[in-house]
Amino acid sequence: MIKNIIIPLLAVIVLTYGYFFFTCIRKKRWWWQLLYVLVAAFVVWQSIRAATWRDYFPDSVNEMMWVVTMLVVCVAAPAVVALCQVVGAGLKHRRRGTIVGWSLVVVGLAVYAYGILVGSKKLEIRYETFYSADLPEAFDGYRIVHVSDLHVGSYIGSRVKLLQEAIDSINAQDADIVAITGDLQNKQPDEIEPHLSLLSTIKGKDGVFSVLGNHDYAEYIDKTDAFRVSANLGLIRSYEKDMGWTLLNNGHVRIDRDSASIYIAGMENDGEGRFPQLGDIQHTLFGLNPQDHDFVVMLEHDPSAWHRKILPHSHTQLTLSGHTHGGQIALFGWYPASIGFRECCGMYYQGERAMHVTKGLGAVVPFRFGASPEIVVITLHRKK
Repeated sequence: MIKNIIIPLLAVIVLTYGYFFFTCIRKKRWWWQLLYVLVAAFVVWQSIRAATWRDYFPDSVNEMMWVVTMLVVCVAAPAVVALCQVVGAGLKHRRRGTIVGWSLVVVGLAVYAYGILVGSKKLEIRYETFYSADLPEAFDGYRIVHVSDLHVGSYIGSRVKLLQEAIDSINAQDADIVAITGDLQNKQPDEIEPHLSLLSTIKGKDGVFSVLGNHDYAEYIDKTDAFRVSANLGLIRSYEKDMGWTLLNNGHVRIDRDSASIYIAGMENDGEGRFPQLGDIQHTLFGLNPQDHDFVVMLEHDPSAWHRKILPHSHTQLTLSGHTHGGQIALFGWYPASIGFRECCGMYYQGERAMHVTKGLGAVVPFRFGASPEIVVITLHRKK
């Protein structure tokens, strides 16, 4: 992660710390100057060390959080103050620029602290309803618990109880099925192993169905180690099977009620840009005839696949996705992530068809501000 931005990051550090040295520190005593230089050198060293991580990010969530916090406090905060001072000086109001800069820093640090210490722990249970004329009468009132992006590697130490509380809440919904739309891990299956027994307790009357997300495809480990990549992918699939989940890799299963049926389908991750593009919609729905109006619930981690593959190449009535985390931040109900994601969070419609995008439960960096972790209960009803 850091290695991809190390050059501009070092440039920001040098410019920021150089600016404050020549405007403030050089006027102070020599030991203040020495201390300041040592702090600047420490920040540079930590940044370079992070850039040498073998993988995209480290195995330890604590180490990851240390580096992120260091960058927020020791790089972003002083850079904001410096920028505001420079702009203020250009407008002949340097003092006002300083006040604005420090005000932004105080608010930003408060938001960061709240998001880590409070926001990431505020679990919400949200309810949605979907109506379809294609839903068989026997399935009217069918309940789906939709969860995504557990990122269980971030549940360590005291945070394990948060995972337990989330799973208790999932089971308390007494759902017909539980749909898990990917990103079970941060980086590798070793993170899942300590939670196997706990994750195995997730239950739905008709089962637990899942697909893989971009983090589950060994995308964030050293790609030059082909054996490690292959072994990790095989292990996560094995773990999901051991937990009693039905992992859908471009396939579907049928669920019967009386003489009626619906289908739960799962397409492999199909993202844009650097994300895995493995979805095969024809293989996923092989054997289903659109003319029969079979009701299909499609699990697909990346919501961008809805417009690219699911809508134009299938008759799927309801798609469930995750991936976006809602950007992990919302301001007065507005999600900045909606600028980059066509569908960010919530229920979206195209005619009689819909996609639900959940904000998910976890994240690699356990930070949430206004975009709380969530469990979503979707009730299906036949449209009269």
